[in-house]
Amino acid sequence: MEIYVLLGFVLILSIYLGLELISKVPSTLHTPLMSGANAISGIALVGALVLNSDTHLQEILALLAITFASINVFGGYLVTNRMLKMFKKK
Repeated sequence: MEIYVLLGFVLILSIYLGLELISKVPSTLHTPLMSGANAISGIALVGALVLNSDTHLQEILALLAITFASINVFGGYLVTNRMLKMFKKK
């Protein structure tokens, strides 16, 4: 039971720190940061694809990881591409 309290504390602390850090980022840096986050989600996607699942729960979690990481990667790249088009000369 003690481990769940510690994990809950880490989760709440990471949410707070994430919100504090993101709120201080200037708008000109959001595109490069989004590209970096998409690369990290791509790594999570590859990890979920190569996972050897032993139980039904692991298969479900891998499917969820693949779904959410795919949405983040493809949607993020679409948004990044659209933002970069704004900087091209007409």
